[in-house]
Amino acid sequence: MKTTFAAATFIMTFAVGALAQGPQMPKPGPEHQRLHYYVGEWKSEGAMKPSAYGPGGTSTVINHNRMLGDFFLVLESEGTGPMGPVKEVAVIGYDSNRKTYTFDQFSTRGEHGTATATVSGDMWTWLIPEVDMGGKKVKGRFTIKEVSPTEYTYKYDTSVDGGAWTNALEGKATKTK
Repeated sequence: MKTTFAAATFIMTFAVGALAQGPQMPKPGPEHQRLHYYVGEWKSEGAMKPSAYGPGGTSTVINHNRMLGDFFLVLESEGTGPMGPVKEVAVIGYDSNRKTYTFDQFSTRGEHGTATATVSGDMWTWLIPEVDMGGKKVKGRFTIKEVSPTEYTYKYDTSVDGGAWTNALEGKATKTK
């Protein structure tokens, strides 16, 4: 009986102590720290080729990027391209369960885009899920290469109806602030 009472007392003391502590606050990992590279103001200039996403031409975008705590990167951008002016807001985070970066974007054109990414060294590879564009199934792949602390290059490729990847956009971004 003494042993049972001692064990019960130990278990209750442990349980009360655990409840008093409450849940532990999550801590950002190295994957979250990778997002800090993009904080600041960036100017990007790109050359678009005619594709399922629209006509060819040049694009210029200014991104104002900031961290939301230490877990999410918030991007607010405004720019112009072959289809005219556009403003966007996006959030990038890291999903620890799926071991992938996540992206959600909303634009003044009424668009909502999502993507997931992996990182290898200085190269990010974003995969954009298949969408229906005029009866064709189009997938996207956006790659970013971090060239220096103040410059990165990017490429956007598309695959229509499961075909080969075709380049639709290439450009460079420079940190201005």
